[in-house]
Amino acid sequence: MVVRQGLRALLTTESDIEVIGEAETGRQAVEMAKRLHPSVVLMDIVMPSLNGLEAARQITRQDPAPKVLILSSYGDDEYVSRLTEVGATGYLIKQTAADDLLKAIREVERGRRVLSPSIASRFQVTSSEPVANKPNAAPVRNDHLTPREAEVLQLIAEGQTNKQIASELGISAKTVEKHRQQVMNKLRIHDVAGLTRYAMAKGVIKSSTELRLE
Repeated sequence: MVVRQGLRALLTTESDIEVIGEAETGRQAVEMAKRLHPSVVLMDIVMPSLNGLEAARQITRQDPAPKVLILSSYGDDEYVSRLTEVGATGYLIKQTAADDLLKAIREVERGRRVLSPSIASRFQVTSSEPVANKPNAAPVRNDHLTPREAEVLQLIAEGQTNKQIASELGISAKTVEKHRQQVMNKLRIHDVAGLTRYAMAKGVIKSSTELRLE
C-alpha cells in the first residue's frame, strides 16, 4: 500500500501521465486492464492471488493489449528471461531512481524495451531498444508448470483450500485437485509446506522475511 501511494504521488505530478486505476492483486490488475484499457501497466512480480508474471501474461493477451512494465525487488535472470514469454516490455528493479522510472514508463509506452542497467548488461541488451529487435530469451517456467498450474500453486502457497481455489478460479474442486496433483508430481513436492517454501524461493509469494519487514 505504501509503495503504491508513493508511486501514485510521483506519477500524478507529471502532466503527460494519468493514473486511471490501482489493483491490490494480480487478478484485479487483469480485470481492471480489460475494463480501463490503460496504455501502460506498472506491475510488481509479487502480488496476491495471481503473481505479476502470470498477470502480465494475461494482460498482454488482451485486445487492445497495454504495455507492461515490471517493477520488482528481484533482479534474477530467471525472472528477466520470462519477459518475452509473458509479453512484458520492461523490467526495472525497485531501487530505480524516480526520474529513470518516469523515463521508462514513457519509453515503454512507445513500445521500446527498457531494462535496469545492471540487467541489460548481463543480457547484453541496450536499454530502450525497440522490443522487436531484442533476441527472444529462452522461456523459463517454474519447472514447466502450465499457467493454470502456476495459479493453483500460488493459491495453495497462500493457504487456500481446494474449495476456495475453485471459487477463485471459477472451476470445480475436482479440477483443482487434479491441478494440485500435477503440480506436486512435476515439482516432486508432495506436501503443502514444501510447496509453500518452493513458492517463496521462486518469488511467487513473499518470503517470511519480507512479510516481517512490512
